[in-house]
Amino acid sequence: MTPEQQSQLEKLVRSRRGRVEQTRRARCVLFVAEGLTWAEVRERLDCTDSYINRWTKRFAKDGVAGLVSRYRGSARRTLTGKLAAKIWNATRRGPTDGTTHWSTRRLAKHLGVSHMMVARVWAQYELQPHRLERYMASDDPEFEAKAADILGLYLHPPQHAAVFCVDEKTAIQALDRLDPVLPLSPGRAERHGFEYRRTGTLSLYAAFNTRNGEVFGSTAERHTSAAFVAFLTELIGRQPPGRVIHIILDNLSAHKTHLVRDFLAAHPTVRLHYTPTYSSWLNQVELWLAKLERDVIARGVFTSPRDLAKKLLRYIRHYNTAPRPVHWTYDDPTRRIKPAA
Repeated sequence: MTPEQQSQLEKLVRSRRGRVEQTRRARCVLFVAEGLTWAEVRERLDCTDSYINRWTKRFAKDGVAGLVSRYRGSARRTLTGKLAAKIWNATRRGPTDGTTHWSTRRLAKHLGVSHMMVARVWAQYELQPHRLERYMASDDPEFEAKAADILGLYLHPPQHAAVFCVDEKTAIQALDRLDPVLPLSPGRAERHGFEYRRTGTLSLYAAFNTRNGEVFGSTAERHTSAAFVAFLTELIGRQPPGRVIHIILDNLSAHKTHLVRDFLAAHPTVRLHYTPTYSSWLNQVELWLAKLERDVIARGVFTSPRDLAKKLLRYIRHYNTAPRPVHWTYDDPTRRIKPAA
């Protein structure tokens, strides 16, 4: 050991800003240079013989620079266009090990690259194999004409007419929890018992006013065409006499019975507009029913169908104190809705 090397090692030992592990290695070399036995070095540094052997040999070969950690990992791989295309193609093909989609680490192991490289390619090409979106393609040959009719009522409603979106949420279960609900507390979410008791079912009819967002709702024990006609009768009874009423609804069989036809014959100012098949998303009341599911039904506790009806109607009354209409717009009017091939 030269005097210069000894000075550098002593400086490392005295430094308060250096890495702790590098200071420990410098101490090890200095102790050996001072003539201490390996047993004495082991006792002072709480290390092993292999530790002393490794760093004294590193120092003898490379000097003070040999005390710096060196990682002998895999060779650095540069993300080239060819490698990015390889990752892209493998992601699109999917795994062959029985799983349904890749994760960054499993694909990286399969291709022999780092998982961060896979993540960068996914971010660059907006690939998200962990996500899944569902769609419904309509097979209605008159899809475009029906959709245009309904969208016209949303975007340019008749000036002196009322437009309602009508649908029913059938067989809502009145579930009562067998165990008490534990309320939320700091650091702990609200907890429901796993077991529940079915106390019955209920159907909810809802009419969404597209002009002001108000909702008229009514409950029924069973979902029948007679109950549907009764709901429509009550709905139009709330409108001024002679007003033209447009009702948007789906193609449920209960909406096309002889009772419905008799109702239309008796009320010539009521006009039904049926959505295309498999196109319930065109009915704005579906948005409100989804909100009802989140706000009331999903986490609700109902001791009976009567209790369920009471809570549903209470929610509707409260919602109508500050209703919000749906503002339906097109981001790109040049994109036309076309029927499925």
